[in-house]
Amino acid sequence: MICLVAGQVIAPLMAGALTLAWTHSVEKIAWEEDWRSGPAGLELVEARVRGSGAGMEPPPDARFDNGVWKWRPAVPPQKEIVMRRSGATADWRICISGQCRPMEAYVPAGADPIVMKVCDRP
Repeated sequence: MICLVAGQVIAPLMAGALTLAWTHSVEKIAWEEDWRSGPAGLELVEARVRGSGAGMEPPPDARFDNGVWKWRPAVPPQKEIVMRRSGATADWRICISGQCRPMEAYVPAGADPIVMKVCDRP
């Protein structure tokens, strides 16, 4: 199971897989990453971007499918993912089983940073 941690708040997401989504601050283009919990930590399954631009060029092995660049990043399992909230952009979105909600649905709106990790316990 994956959890979000914001200071003293621990929010179990009751899911072993999710999509982390956001809008690029400069290009205003949607970016999505599919993560799942595994024995070694969080595994990045697929990344998708709906365009390209400043700092978001798809890699050479990406495939273009229905207006979206898709690829499997060669990233080892991560113990945690640290997300920051600048206030200058829309909040992160968490999508579980096709249902997307803003980060503030799980942790306080002003919480920063937010850490995503495999839960130690439910």
